[in-house]
Amino acid sequence: MRIISVAIQKGGSGKTTTALNLAAALQQEGHRVLLADLDPQANLTQASGITDEPPQSIYELLKQAAEGASTLTRDTIITTGPVPVLPASLSLADAEMELVSIYGREHLLKQVLAPLQDDYDYIIIDCPPAMGMLTVNALAASSYVLIPMQAEFLPFKGVLSFMKHFQLIKKHVNKQLELLGLVLTKYDEHKSMHRQIRLQLEEIYNGKVLSTAIRNNIALAKAQQQGTSIFHLDKHCNGARDYLQLAREILKKFN
Repeated sequence: MRIISVAIQKGGSGKTTTALNLAAALQQEGHRVLLADLDPQANLTQASGITDEPPQSIYELLKQAAEGASTLTRDTIITTGPVPVLPASLSLADAEMELVSIYGREHLLKQVLAPLQDDYDYIIIDCPPAMGMLTVNALAASSYVLIPMQAEFLPFKGVLSFMKHFQLIKKHVNKQLELLGLVLTKYDEHKSMHRQIRLQLEEIYNGKVLSTAIRNNIALAKAQQQGTSIFHLDKHCNGARDYLQLAREILKKFN
């Protein structure tokens, strides 16, 4: 099982869109995939078509792990959406404060996900847009991190900041953590600024900027509003083609 965190210290970078549609694309390619929503805003949960407060969310599972037990069952995983999901709830925001004094707090999510080792090929984690305890938990549990970003100046600065934290977590918390790559979202090849930022990223992170870029596509926003993946909305649109190509590029890295 490979666990991939989708993370960046910047909101609006296509993080949730990428988590959902990459997971759906991997599923299209025949893999068993689980989504885990670790963002207190619960955008991924809602984008998966879950509008009611879930009976049990990742928040309860983290609290139980902190108390030395976990009641993760198949019923906790909601399977009504395009991809099975471990949902978030607004109470997850409390976890940052509640878990800060717990011994081994960085590894609570790893404990929660451990029983799923044989059930899935990939777990995709949607992280909060900040480097707090929840994101640290995600990176501690993950094999890889995927960074989605818009080809603009502020997200570019966000990546530089995130990479400093990434190196610290790799050194002190999870030595196995690897950078899977950076994927450009809402990308327009015709815009000189987009091409310029891509070149800068390629210079700084040699070999880590993925060839696939996600083009700006209104269908991606529509799919999210309708609580489904791009493949369920329109599997022939640019967004579906781009995420399928992204999944295939990532799968080649593992072969």
